[in-house]
Amino acid sequence: MNPALLITLSVGDFRDRVRRPAYAVTLLAAILLGYVAVPAADSHWAIMQLGPYRGLYNSAYVGMATALASTLWLLLGGFYVVRNTIARDESTNVGQLLAATPLRTTAYLAAKFLSNVLVLSSMLVVLAVTALVMQLARGESTSVDPVALLTPFAVMAFPAVVLTASAALFFELTPLLRTGMGNVLWFFCWMVAALAGQSPAAPLGGLGVPAVVESIGAEMLWRGLDVTGGEFSLGLTYLDEPLVPFEWLGFTPSAEFLLTRLALIGVGVAVALLPVLWFGRFDPARVNRFLPRRPVAPATWEQDEHRAPGVPGIAAMESGAFSARGGPRTEVVRGGRLVVFPRLVSGELRILVQGVSKWWWAGAGFGIMLTFAATTPGISRLMLPLAWIWPVLVWSRLGTQRHESGVQALLGPYPAVRPRVVAEWIAGVLLTAGIGGAAAVRMAWAGDLAGLTSWGAAALFIPSLALLLGSLSRTHRVFQAVYVPLWYGGFSGLPMLDFMGMLRGHDGTVLGLPPGAVAMAGVVMLVVVLLLAARRPLRV
Repeated sequence: MNPALLITLSVGDFRDRVRRPAYAVTLLAAILLGYVAVPAADSHWAIMQLGPYRGLYNSAYVGMATALASTLWLLLGGFYVVRNTIARDESTNVGQLLAATPLRTTAYLAAKFLSNVLVLSSMLVVLAVTALVMQLARGESTSVDPVALLTPFAVMAFPAVVLTASAALFFELTPLLRTGMGNVLWFFCWMVAALAGQSPAAPLGGLGVPAVVESIGAEMLWRGLDVTGGEFSLGLTYLDEPLVPFEWLGFTPSAEFLLTRLALIGVGVAVALLPVLWFGRFDPARVNRFLPRRPVAPATWEQDEHRAPGVPGIAAMESGAFSARGGPRTEVVRGGRLVVFPRLVSGELRILVQGVSKWWWAGAGFGIMLTFAATTPGISRLMLPLAWIWPVLVWSRLGTQRHESGVQALLGPYPAVRPRVVAEWIAGVLLTAGIGGAAAVRMAWAGDLAGLTSWGAAALFIPSLALLLGSLSRTHRVFQAVYVPLWYGGFSGLPMLDFMGMLRGHDGTVLGLPPGAVAMAGVVMLVVVLLLAARRPLRV
């Protein structure tokens, strides 16, 4: 393997990614994470604590708190950020060019893996700079120790970067996992890793949290502080009282600990290169069941004669009747809105569910029948979250299909953009209401007005969120990455994330997000999409 070629490929792929708007968004998210990791001294929120105590905001504590928070965030959000490198080569036909080169599959996968590492490592750099800024901004300690500040990022966060980069590549090249189901599955893998990685029994030291807890505990004992007042907590937590600071001198990794970090990096490298056993590197001469390719024959005049009505053909394009920038130059013929708009909604609904497996429909039908057949009180509220996680892969198509299918040129000259967007949103609402309709009927039959109100608000909120994220990102992965944690938080009964009305009081009142606020959020997101659609024509 030529190291120079490997570096050239990985750096080139990295430079291509950093030019995209999505990269700027992820850097802003990293800055926000660095801000949240170091809250104000009198704040009732904490990201890292040991009982009622926290470390003084010096370089050691700020660096460790930010590094551990970034470890959790990169394992989840970083996965979705870099999980498109193979798909991009496939969709842009770059893979066909690579298949014709003498580049080995091992070198190709290694370059993609290194590119993932570079993207995620650049976020670590931003987080480290943010940690330094936050230490100076909080003002509890203005003495900067670069070693104490950067060591946690090197020994805690960087191994997580390597594991995330390798997992994203492995998922892209593995059957079933390379689909949208893999995006959903990764969230639950992340939850297991986040919980098990903080256990002392975690293999190879897990996330490194036990060693940090031991170091902080030893410092507290040396200073005569009570270490029995609570357990170590890593994650955003609300506190009744602000934490009491104490000076922590920092974490000094042992040789054994450093070996476990190197072992985790080795595991990541092995996982990234494992698909070389079955990945054909887009070579049509090799049987590749995991990356099926559909050869597209060049269009002919005979095919041009049988095209669908209204679709420009080769003759129209060659004669100048089709504009590459503005779409087909055909005369716009308007029909009656009362007739056209229902057909438009029907068409958007068919497009939304096109290609959905019959097993998916069978699962949705089984959930509906189970909701109607159940006799346990409150079963409608329990079945509703299960019904509204089932279509997550279909919802993620909202706002993205026109970009991912490459039909922007055809939609560009559409005379009324807003009705088409509204029709797409209504199609999403109809799908949401249809899947969760059985629970609504049960709640209406039981006279559960509060639950029915929350149901209606959520039915407006979900497709609005999908349409907004899809329109902004032009990819289905963003909604899947956002909605699954949001759904899980609501299903778990977290008030700040309960948009479905799961958390109830003894009198049946909704204790989570107010239905009016949820519905208003859905309306605002739809208005934003309409404004964006009106100001930004759909072009290639």
